[in-house]
Order: sequence, then C-alpha cells, then structure tokens
Amino acid sequence: MSKLRNTLQNDRSARVPAPNRALLDRRGAETLSVASACVQSALLSASLRLGGLSCVALIAFSCGLSSIALRAEDETPAEPTVAVEPVLDAEPAIEHVHEGAAETPIGDDDREHWAFRQLSRPVLADVADGAWCRNGVDRFVLAKLEERELRPTPQADRVTLVRRLSFDVTGLPPSPSEVAAFLADEAPDAYERLVDRLLASPAHGERMAQYWLDLARFAETDGFEHDLVRKNAWRYRDWVIDALGADMPYDRFVALQLAGDEMESDDERAAIATGFCVAGPDMPDINSQQERRHNVLNDVASTVGSVFLALQVGCAQCHDHKYDPISQRDFYRLRACFESAVKFEKNKPNDMMRVLDKPMTTHVAVRGDFRRRGAIAPPAVPRIADLWQTSLPTPGAKTEKNPRVAFADWLARPDHPLTWRVIANRLWQQHFGVGLSQTPSDFGIMGDEPEHLELLDLLAVELPQRGGSLKSLRRLLVTSATYRQASRLSTPGWTVAERTSASEAWTKATEADAANRLWWKYPRRRLDGESLRDAMLSVAGVLSTRRGGQGIMQPLPDEVTRSLLANQWKVDRDEENHYRRSIYLFARRNLRDPLFEVFDRPDANASCPVRNRSTTAPQALELFNSKFALDVARRMAGRVLSDDEFASVAQSSKGNLTKAISFAFELTLSRSPTSDEIASGVEFVSIQASTLGKNDAHGPLATPVPLPATFSRQESAAFVDFCLVLMNGSEFLYLD
Repeated sequence: MSKLRNTLQNDRSARVPAPNRALLDRRGAETLSVASACVQSALLSASLRLGGLSCVALIAFSCGLSSIALRAEDETPAEPTVAVEPVLDAEPAIEHVHEGAAETPIGDDDREHWAFRQLSRPVLADVADGAWCRNGVDRFVLAKLEERELRPTPQADRVTLVRRLSFDVTGLPPSPSEVAAFLADEAPDAYERLVDRLLASPAHGERMAQYWLDLARFAETDGFEHDLVRKNAWRYRDWVIDALGADMPYDRFVALQLAGDEMESDDERAAIATGFCVAGPDMPDINSQQERRHNVLNDVASTVGSVFLALQVGCAQCHDHKYDPISQRDFYRLRACFESAVKFEKNKPNDMMRVLDKPMTTHVAVRGDFRRRGAIAPPAVPRIADLWQTSLPTPGAKTEKNPRVAFADWLARPDHPLTWRVIANRLWQQHFGVGLSQTPSDFGIMGDEPEHLELLDLLAVELPQRGGSLKSLRRLLVTSATYRQASRLSTPGWTVAERTSASEAWTKATEADAANRLWWKYPRRRLDGESLRDAMLSVAGVLSTRRGGQGIMQPLPDEVTRSLLANQWKVDRDEENHYRRSIYLFARRNLRDPLFEVFDRPDANASCPVRNRSTTAPQALELFNSKFALDVARRMAGRVLSDDEFASVAQSSKGNLTKAISFAFELTLSRSPTSDEIASGVEFVSIQASTLGKNDAHGPLATPVPLPATFSRQESAAFVDFCLVLMNGSEFLYLD
C-alpha cells in the first residue's frame, strides 16, 4: 500500500515513458494484490449485508485499482479503448516467477519466546496459606497473590456454585430439585460428585461443542452471495458433540479432524471429522476454480495454524510475517500438507477431505497472487514450532503415511509445546471467561504473555499425562479453590467477620489488579446467546431433549427472512424441534437468529477464539419485546401456575401467588426469593392485573400456556409479564 500511496503522490507532470509502462503495470499489480484481496473481501461482505452485488462486478472493481492509480499520475487523458468483456469460463493465465530472496533462518533467540520453549513440569510453588489450596492450580494462583500481599476471595455460597457449575459444564441451569439435592447433601465430596455427574451428562458434549464450532468457523451454508446449503455439514457438528461427550483423547480428536479419512479409511465417521478443514466459507460457483482452490486451501492452512498452534500463519500468505518467525514459504509448506486432499468441482461443495488420485504440487503464491507461482513448497511443519527436525513425506511418495497423517502425528506429540499449551489455555478460558493468555489463538510475539506461565505449563503437561482427557482437566479446574471463589461481595452465608475481611481484601486487590489477571476472584460474566436461549426454554419446561440430525429452521420474524433469497428458510413442521438446544438450530452464514445476533454470535466466516461481549439497547428490546421471549414467558407462566400445588385450589389467593412467585424464582435464579422480593412480586402482579383488566377490551391478553384454572385471565397475563421480567434481570443473564 505504501507503493500505491507514493504513486498517487508523485508529480502528475512526470509522464511514464511507454517502454516502462508494462513494468509499472506489473509492479502495480504486485503491490495491489494484497489490497485487492482485502477490498474484495470487504466489499463482498458489505454486498451480502446490502442485498448482494455481483461477485464479478466487485472483483472487476478491486482489480481496476491499479489502473486507476496509474492513470492518476498521467496528466493527459488516456486514449479511448474498446471495452472487452471478461471471458468468464476461462481460467486466468499462470505466470511462473523466480524468487531470489533467501528464507530467513530460525535462530536461538526466536525460540526464547515463551510459547516456543520446551514443555516441562514446573515445581509447585511454596505458599504460606497452604490450607486454602485444593490442588496444584491453587498453589500457583496463591503464590502470585502472596507475592503482592493480596488474598483470594472467600468461597461462593452453594447455590451460586451449583448454578455456576451447571451452566459452565452443561450450558443449562440446574432444576430446583437438583439445587435442593445438592444443598441437602452434607457429604465432604458432595461438590466433587456434582462435578462428575454434570461431566457425564449428554448436555456436556452439546455445551462444549459450541466452543469448538466457533473455532472451526462452522456453518451449514457456503456464505457469499448465494449462501447455498451444505446438506451434510450437520454430520461434522454431531461428530464434535459425540467426541467431546465421550471424552475422546485430545490427540486423537485433533488427528481425526486433520486426517481421519486416511487414518481410518474404513470408518465413515473418521472421514466426517475432517469436515473441520473445509468448514469455512466457499464459493463453489466461482468462475475460476483455481482461485477458489487458492482461497479455500489458504483458509485451511490459516485455520489449522491458529486453532491448533495459536499462530497467525495466515499473515504470511503474501509476505513473511511481520513479527513472528514465520516465512511465506512456511505458510505454503503447511498448506502443502492439505493440497492433495480437497477436490474442487464447480457448483459442488466440499464436506470432508478426500485424497486425490493425482497428487498436487504447492507453489508459493508471489505476493499472495495465485496466478503468479513461485518456488515449489513441499509439505513441512512450521519451523519455529518444530523442536525435532521433523520431515514430512512428499505427496504421492510410497510411504506408510501421507503428509497429512504425518503432520497430524507431529501435532499430537505429547511433548509438543504449542499443541498442549493452546488447548490448556482454551479450557481455562471456557471455565473462567478469559484465558491465562488473553489471545488464545495468537501465542506469537504480539500475543498476550500469561501472567501465570508456570500454571499454564502445569496444565499443558498434565493433559497428555492424563491420556489427553479434556474432562479430567476440566475437573481439575472446576474443583480448585480458585474456581470456587465468590465473584462479588454480596455473597449470602458469610459471617460478619468474613464479610469485613473480604471487603478489605477486595478493596486492596481491586487497586492492585483491577483486571483480575491474578485471579483473586471469580470473574462474573454474561451468558452467551445460545446458553441464554437454552436457559429460557429450560425454565419454561419446553426444552427438547432430542439430539443430532439436520439443522432445524425455527420460526423467525418476517423482516429477517425477507432478506434471504426464495426458499432459503423453510420452517420445520415439527413444533417440538423449534424448542431444541441452540446448537441444533440451522447455522446459516448470512443470517443469524435475532437473539444470537444481538448477543454477539460470530458469523462463521473466520475462526472465532473469543466472542465479543457488547452491551446494547437491542439486547433489552429483543428480550422484552420479541415474539420468542413472549412465547417463552407464556409457557413458563403456564408451567408455574399449572403446578400440582395449585391444581386442587378452587380460586386464586395471595398465598397461591406467593408460592407461584417463589417457584418462578427457583426456576430462573436457582434460589428462593427474599421477603422483600415476594412483596414486590405480589404488588407487581396485582397492579399489572388491574391495568390489564382496564385494557382488556382493546385486544387479547398474552395468557399462560396452558391457561390455569385457579387464576383469573388478568392475573394470569400479569404473571406472564412477571416471568418476562425475571428473565430480563441481570441475575438471570449473568453467571456469578
């Protein structure tokens, strides 16, 4: 871009001699290849939101930038030329370019970066208050706190812990009976047994799969202008759910997603696992299948690098990485591992990897331009991440393993410094809201160095020694004293002395570490869109337990579906499917459920390691005014007011309303209401019922489903509003 800027700023009176124009044209194209790609991507994305422009028109616009720049510096108008229509069915000519620059070698100083060092088990830290520690995690956390004369926050109350655990491990709220059972269990290992039960739940795999699908940029459509459906994409989603639910060892989980079709050629599900590689956006109808191939394989290499190695190798598609020791040749050598495993046919999507009959050769794309082929790039692992002088076989070589399998084996080594640090950091992020490194897909020079590097190394060493069991490491995390800390000072059950002591420690810790990098408290955080929707359905008693299968198209507002092409959103006829868990809803790249849209669900056009967490007015509007929110509130009110406790009562009473309010609190907030909250609830329902009675003639009331016999229509409708209020409270939306 600097060359373009200089070109535009040159004296326009300096004519370009004719013999040099061809050279300048070529250099301009080189300079603008990256810029054109960025413009194309941005404009395509914008066109999708604005109704869709022709991809050909957009590419023609961006590719014309170099010509505009060149004309700008010529003071005389160019001679008129005859417009030539593009030949849409022809592939662009390929130019072979000789590259003279040598590749920068990896030096010892490059490997001094924290993420590239060899893994070794750190010595457990010495602490003064050893009684607070429940496992090795706590010793490292407490040691850092004691260094700065800080103290951890006391343990949260049991109601908070059971709700925190349930959402964290299953993505669902605990039922009132589950809360009551835990509170009544006075055994010393009651908490640990609760953890084990939740980890064994089928809901655990469904919850944890969503984190992985964010990383895999999973959707069930291609994206771009036509956003066509991928009929078999859901099989990869189900594979992830089943694999995580069954606690598949992480090394195997990784390897199957990269080379399952080759490792277990007789197992269809192993081939389905490779859907990870081709889950990103694609344009099967693009005129140049060479360009399609280039874009898809670059996306595969970039995603593999960021998800498994936390290296932004994609930054080296067009030039050497500006900060990390990753060359452009490193990038294309990594891409070469996958080059012979994706078949491209026009108008046909790819749903898994397949070994091609004829091996493909990978060339460095000069300046990222697929039309300009540089040196051959044989399959190889990124040099900075390789401590063992690993060599991979070339495509088509008569060896026991092909490059993908060999690469997967290299990545799954039990002593790999990046593989295990990256996943250990992601597990911490999933249970604490923020990773030990706050850039979970970038462990490079510009990434965040962990404050607790020794703790990260402990987890990274522990995981392969535990057989790669993710559930085992999760158990270690959630049973720690660090995880059990309170998230705020208004914790019930503390004595006056505990509250006073905690308040003093809290004030000091806030001044010293406002960002909570030392983990002196549990980080309070808001539920994501999927957990929020699932929680609303759960408390309403309508959440379906059906699992697996094709993505469900649920009812959406007309103003949303009108933005799609004809027949792109066919609502499922089976109403129960509309109430299935969010992970089973159809994931369209160019359209998201309004609830997910306002609560920051990623668009699946790129791997998403950390979701944005915004606070906006549309969130409140969606939760208060949407058809979905009202439907759930009506069904929750019907569940509460139709409870057996009220069935034998001939008419409503204040006592019945009090019991109904208590039950509603137990469902939504997992606790009993205070006397003040009951009084406020009774007052709200009474005033609202009176107001609705006056306005009843102006239209139908939103009454509970089913309509209870023991409450008047006005009282029932007022209770629907009360349920809606509860589901809009911060205590419901946030996890303490």
